[in-house]
Amino acid sequence: MIELSSEIIVKVGKKGEIYFPSKFRKMVNLKPGDKVKIRVEGTKIIIEKEKDVEDLLGDYVLKISVEEVEKISEEAQREAGIID
Repeated sequence: MIELSSEIIVKVGKKGEIYFPSKFRKMVNLKPGDKVKIRVEGTKIIIEKEKDVEDLLGDYVLKISVEEVEKISEEAQREAGIID
């Protein structure tokens, strides 16, 4: 895994909001609705993107279309003698 590093100073909003520039969101593939983990270490606030299913499975997931799944299913059923 390539480790990307960068920093920027941002202001904290009146209600404690911190807005991340798109450059940073893109670096960690952070999208609206994603969850983040926040922890405090001394005077540091560490914010990490929570891994979703796709992050956890990574290359173990085979991405194929519905049409490809149907074709594979038909071939398997033919081989099993279920369909002609």
